[in-house]
Amino acid sequence: MNVDLQEKPNAEIARGVLDGRADIGIVAGQVDTLGLQALHFSTDRLVLVTAQTHPFASQKTIAFADTLDEDAVGMQQGSTLQTFLTQVTEKLGKPLKLRIQLSSFDAMCRMIGAGVGVGIVPESAARRNQTSMGLALIELTDPWSVRERYILVRDQEKLPAYARSLIETLCAHYGASAPQRA
Repeated sequence: MNVDLQEKPNAEIARGVLDGRADIGIVAGQVDTLGLQALHFSTDRLVLVTAQTHPFASQKTIAFADTLDEDAVGMQQGSTLQTFLTQVTEKLGKPLKLRIQLSSFDAMCRMIGAGVGVGIVPESAARRNQTSMGLALIELTDPWSVRERYILVRDQEKLPAYARSLIETLCAHYGASAPQRA
């Protein structure tokens, strides 16, 4: 058994599972599941992260649109989150002012803490780095900031044992008692 983990846009993940290139796919937010079984396993919240000295740091909540005049720290081009935020900014008619794009949330948090810019990061990654990197977390008021995460499979009953074990491990880690179909 080998595990090949790749980040891809949600639609490509669903197509990969549907056509058999992958046994399992993990997606967040709204996605056409193409008739696949979608097993909810967690909820992911995106937050605005700033340095503790940034003017936004004292705010409890903020709309994403209100952050677009700030220099931004983002994920690498093509990442799921960056692709999603680009779609959001296109709808708003104003692009992100990206100063730097990085390959991990921890690297983003380091740059944000150093005052390079603000960024949109999953709350779990931001909390993990909050104290050590001097970060402030501000809740986004946008409905899309709360994203449900799903495991996509063709047929859960026909998965190899290692794939079923991975699903059980993910659900146990995130506190989902049993995968539920969406």
